[in-house]
Amino acid sequence: MSVKPSRLDRLLRPLHRWVWANASRRGHKLLRFAQTEEDGGRDLARAAELTPDPLLRRLFLRHAQDEQRHAELFRLRGREILRWIRRASPMLGMYVQAFEANWFAPGERGLDDLRVERGKEDSLLAFLHLSEKAAAGRFAIYQQVLREDPATRGVFGEILQDEAFHMSYTRYQLSRVSPDRHRLRLWQARFVRIWRAYLRIAVALAGLLGSAMLLVQYFVLLPPFAWMAKRSARKEGQVWFPKSAPTSLRRQY
Repeated sequence: MSVKPSRLDRLLRPLHRWVWANASRRGHKLLRFAQTEEDGGRDLARAAELTPDPLLRRLFLRHAQDEQRHAELFRLRGREILRWIRRASPMLGMYVQAFEANWFAPGERGLDDLRVERGKEDSLLAFLHLSEKAAAGRFAIYQQVLREDPATRGVFGEILQDEAFHMSYTRYQLSRVSPDRHRLRLWQARFVRIWRAYLRIAVALAGLLGSAMLLVQYFVLLPPFAWMAKRSARKEGQVWFPKSAPTSLRRQY
């Protein structure tokens, strides 16, 4: 099953190339991807424990093992890149970390929002299918823009094979578990993903606006008050005079 990047990712190919061109950013992003895959693997293992369907249990366990293996691949490659940076430039490798641009080039973001609940295999499968499909498209575009890093490109190529299987089995099992409502479950999962994406954007925007307001207060509003306080202090003059030290140790004053 071939995986193709989405139209939006193809349009943003120059931006993806810029994101992955920086070696420090590349290494840290791979480590972040490893953490996401690891967390998703734990959630899938929990889903395997909860489902009463024996076939889904085996598939979820296989999926969890794949996610754990992906985490190891990402972690190993990310550490290799960061070690290379430290050897090439020890001072820069120790103190400089590039902006990761997670909004422009996320990993398997859907697994961050995975919710495992008993008795809702169809909703879980729909959410997994859309998450794996989105992740596979992003990994495909990352593989294309990493022509100058064959090792990292090979990691994405190996993981893409598993992502294609995850897309396929979740779609087929959703049709099996919920033959009459599988399309509805997919639309519901799309709405949930859009809503959570909106919440992430709202939180990020609120953080930016809060930081901007603090900067405005510090550099625009506080200086006039500080200037007026200093001017008022100069006009009042000295209003407190220290007492001289006592001349005798036998009395207080």
